[in-house]
Amino acid sequence: MKALICRTLTGLDDLRVEDVPSPKPGPNEVLVDVAAAGVNFPDALIVQGKYQFKAPPPFAPGFELAGTVAAVGEGVQHLQPGDHVLAIVSHGAFAQQCVVPAMAAVQLPPGTDLDLAAAMMFTYATSYHGLKDRAALAAGETLLVLGAAGGVGLAAVELGKKMGARVIAAASSPEKLAVCREHGADETIEYTKEDLREGVKRATGGKGVDVVYDPVGGAYSEPAFRSLAWNGRHLVVGFTAGDIPKLPLNLPLLKGASLVGVFLGGMLEKDPQLARENARQLVEWLAAGAIRPHVSGRYPLERGAEAIREVAERRVKGKVLIVP
Repeated sequence: MKALICRTLTGLDDLRVEDVPSPKPGPNEVLVDVAAAGVNFPDALIVQGKYQFKAPPPFAPGFELAGTVAAVGEGVQHLQPGDHVLAIVSHGAFAQQCVVPAMAAVQLPPGTDLDLAAAMMFTYATSYHGLKDRAALAAGETLLVLGAAGGVGLAAVELGKKMGARVIAAASSPEKLAVCREHGADETIEYTKEDLREGVKRATGGKGVDVVYDPVGGAYSEPAFRSLAWNGRHLVVGFTAGDIPKLPLNLPLLKGASLVGVFLGGMLEKDPQLARENARQLVEWLAAGAIRPHVSGRYPLERGAEAIREVAERRVKGKVLIVP
């Protein structure tokens, strides 16, 4: 089979498509023919050895996939060849086939679009975990989403509306904000032209927001935290701006506010039952058309490094896929 292989942790320039042996599923594993794999910001980190999880080279990057079960290992009862599934994996999705732990493979209802399924799980699972489990976002509250046109940001916009919140989307261009409005944003802030805090004051009548969803970091985190209302929650999701900000600790005190980490990988490891419950809910919404990931590009394996670079440099609206 063909796979996009990382042999040295030197970044995207050294990724190559190679012919490698097809993997075989072991006990409690399934082999999946990959229809599509979603590209995410951590893909750029793992090939540099900068992600929380370290994969020993050589390996194929790629954290999420959708496809068809080709074979099942010993002990697998709930899946069989021919089933359509999606899964989050530690690595290996950017290949024609991938071995997946059977308990990590979520069966898809008949007729589910595999491209949309591949674009959903990493971003929507992160955002749903953050909004539901970490922030306890309630209907009627106001949610500010930074980097709102990116993968997790756009998922947070859509899920925030699904959960009954009033959503303010902040992004860097009119084109990105237009996509946010298409996915349900009530208000928008173009924070390269309007001061973020002033934009929040305008959009909330000076009241502030209840929850900040922050996958960006850098210079935007502190003004976003300062825009919280009393008892607000600031979700730390990632640092696509590159810089990890430092926050004055008097701010949480004065606002009675919480700074809350959102780490999907940790939740998958520590609470797999919650992960499966969340995944089942997201799959149900996807199959019903209640959520619809925005796929802005599809790339073959040979252009995989280009696809990852587009995401890493924040040029993507929604998600891009690698289609092996």
